[in-house]
Amino acid sequence: MTRLSSYLLPTQREAPSDAEAVSHKLMVRAGLVRQLGAGMWTYLPAGWRSHRRVEQIIREEMTAIGSHEMLMPVLQPAELWERSGRYAIDELFKLHDRREAPLVLAMTHEEALTFHMAREIQSYRDLPLKLFHIQVKERDEPRPRAGVLRTREFIMKDAYTFDRDAEALDAAYDAHIPAYDAIFDRAGLEWYMVESDVGMMGGFGAHEYMAPCAAGENEVALAPGYAANVEVASAEPQRVDGLEAEDSPAVIDTPDANTIEKLAEQLSMPRGALMKAMPVIAEERGPLLVFVRGDHRLNEIKLANALGQPVRQATEAEIASEFHTTPGYIGPLGARAPVLLDEALRGLEGLVSGANEPQRHVRGLDPARDFQAEWADVRTVEVGDTVAGAAIRIEPAIEVGNIFKLGTRFSEPLGCTYLDPDGKEQLIWMGSYGIGPARIMAAAIEQFADEAGISWPRSIAPWDVEVVSLRQDEEATRIYEALGAEGLDVVLDDRDASPGEKFADAELLGCPLRLTVGRKGVEAGEVEAQVRRGQEKRSLSLGAAAAEAAELWRALP
Repeated sequence: MTRLSSYLLPTQREAPSDAEAVSHKLMVRAGLVRQLGAGMWTYLPAGWRSHRRVEQIIREEMTAIGSHEMLMPVLQPAELWERSGRYAIDELFKLHDRREAPLVLAMTHEEALTFHMAREIQSYRDLPLKLFHIQVKERDEPRPRAGVLRTREFIMKDAYTFDRDAEALDAAYDAHIPAYDAIFDRAGLEWYMVESDVGMMGGFGAHEYMAPCAAGENEVALAPGYAANVEVASAEPQRVDGLEAEDSPAVIDTPDANTIEKLAEQLSMPRGALMKAMPVIAEERGPLLVFVRGDHRLNEIKLANALGQPVRQATEAEIASEFHTTPGYIGPLGARAPVLLDEALRGLEGLVSGANEPQRHVRGLDPARDFQAEWADVRTVEVGDTVAGAAIRIEPAIEVGNIFKLGTRFSEPLGCTYLDPDGKEQLIWMGSYGIGPARIMAAAIEQFADEAGISWPRSIAPWDVEVVSLRQDEEATRIYEALGAEGLDVVLDDRDASPGEKFADAELLGCPLRLTVGRKGVEAGEVEAQVRRGQEKRSLSLGAAAAEAAELWRALP
């Protein structure tokens, strides 16, 4: 029997002073978690109950598509990560054992499982395979924040598929989509699937599952029939008014107009008529001058994807030595580096850019006429841009899951192959599929909490029902046991505390249904039932309280 009189549930009236996210505040106040260090969290008994319920939903849905659970170590040989090319990742924890052998603490397990499968898979007859585990991960996160949302140690479910070719990988990838849909539906979240960047995972295709909420650190662009992480989103730009074509470009004096804002004000022109210069250094190509509209922002992830290589902003010294120009007055005419223009500039005339001379700009530019450039979609979309004629909106969201088509990204460097029916060696095609149980918990809290505390979805609450005894422990215990016989998880608050304290803690903990067993109710043959979400109250008959409560609970979201 779970009695709060002998349970570790240290609730708090006040949130931590550094807590900003609702989930951070409430998980601490409700006694679900405690912080050990920056980005390191301990799950107390009630918090761990919720985490395990999320895990169980994940297990059931992964098993339903034929994925088999296993477990791999967190501590791994560094050599595998060196072979995959990911050892240099800054967020990867690196260490040495007493013999100075290099090791890592895994932030994900592609290397480990690919290593095993390279030795276990021999023939096409051994494929396809779906495998998953739920394991601790370590990440040297530079800025841990928002409680369990951004941490240095966390638990993830990651699954991996191994297939003969791209077509088979597509089928495996598609099989995970309804499984993920079911997981997030069963967890009670509001969510959507969005196009995303492959990032450090590599590969050639990815989607993320996002739970919209104010604490989300991702931004998602949404329009009817369209959803994408802002990191990769594309849309039709808003129109620029006031552009006037000119016969040829002309240099003009623009004293102290070294920012887009100052230049637009000085020339009385809309920011969209100006060309914003972004000098960058591409890892392989070297210096590159990138231009976007003055009312747009460069998206470095889209730029890196367009170039197929990492990029970084040029330093002030590099602008002088590599681009031979001055910050604030950089332009494409006479540029000493290749020029790349964002697609939103295509078709525009009468633009203004820097003249590559201090205090001067060029007006009347027509990119199609006046200089050579390559084109790519490298800007960040803005609210009001359109997709198929519909305006997009951008909202914050928590990433709760992701799926990647890895292809041969890991099988090639780690030698993971099979023999096809003709006896020829072929590379195995892989997929990777991750979910963060703690992020599901936090997202649920963010989406449904109210001013009194947490309001759990029924499926992932620490307990289904909380029974509050107001000095009626015998009757409360009877109802507790009867609820258990109905198949519900129940917690009994039998503490020697005031009714107000018990009710406040019950609201804070947020079990979907609360039964209050008090003297007046028992004398009247009734038990008060309160639904946590919406605070609906009703009376249940004392003798049939468990059966009636179970029926009520099953109708909850």
